[in-house]
Amino acid sequence: MTETRIRDEHRSTGTGRGGGRADETDARVRPEESPRAETTRPTSCPECDGRLLTDTEHGETVCTECGLVVETDSVDRGPEWRAFDAADRDSKSRVGAPTTKLMHDKGLSTNIGWQDRDGYGKSLSSSQRERMRRLRTWNERFRTRDSKERNLKQALGEIDRMASALGLPETVRETASVIYRRALREDLLPGRSIEGVATASLYAAARQAGTPRSLDEFTPVSRVDRMELTRTYRYLIRELKLEVEPADPASYVPRFVSRLDRDEEVERTARALIESAKRAEITSGKSPVGLAAAAVYAAALLSNQKVTQSDVSEVADVSEVTIRNRYTELLDASDQRLP
Repeated sequence: MTETRIRDEHRSTGTGRGGGRADETDARVRPEESPRAETTRPTSCPECDGRLLTDTEHGETVCTECGLVVETDSVDRGPEWRAFDAADRDSKSRVGAPTTKLMHDKGLSTNIGWQDRDGYGKSLSSSQRERMRRLRTWNERFRTRDSKERNLKQALGEIDRMASALGLPETVRETASVIYRRALREDLLPGRSIEGVATASLYAAARQAGTPRSLDEFTPVSRVDRMELTRTYRYLIRELKLEVEPADPASYVPRFVSRLDRDEEVERTARALIESAKRAEITSGKSPVGLAAAAVYAAALLSNQKVTQSDVSEVADVSEVTIRNRYTELLDASDQRLP
């Protein structure tokens, strides 16, 4: 009886045979002290605290200071193929083009090519060509489901055509397409032509991007006259609450200098003349295109790279009278005299 009681006391207190080990075992298997706890990826070298660089070609993470290899056999999440030029990359890529605002369906629909050839480059038979023509026709019909999509498709085509003729970058085209989409979504097109709103959107986008074009440059490439363009442009600015700053005359200078085939000295001098005119506050109320043309003409004379007023007038599409009036004002504001 006494012996049984002693064994029970030993078992309850954890002493005796194997006593004291139960607490140690429980402590070892606690989750917070488990050796299998998740480790974070090192952000610096454990030896010298240097910056780590990932070598994707060899799958290693190496210290740039001491050269210690911190990690090896990292997972390459790129494609399994290699490409050495853009054409090779496009031919091996198995994904589509990124979405773009320049297309009415954002580029997510299928496009059937116009070539009557199969995947091996062989010409199609007459029956296959007829079938492909019918597929192209139905594909075009399915891409534009309603009148709004047809409207948008026509307008984006106009924006792309005019931007190509004016040499505007793709960012300006994207901005113009966003402005036109907003006008279409807010129902601002009734009573106005698609070409007029598209031209006004492109004009506003060029002004916002800092690559403006004058109204005289838009008139030859647009399908609307200047009066309709200006009226629609003011309407879009007012209704969409677009923030468009006044055009800076200096933004026209590089293009005019390039067309006249003059060097950077003329461009720097023209910019300095415009800055002097701004400080003298004589640019208010004057056409920025005329100021830029006069600055380029005066800068060419100051740099001994003479050009005629008719040449500058043809490049800038302003009258020679405007150039004569403005360039004398610019010279007076800058206190410079012609040689």
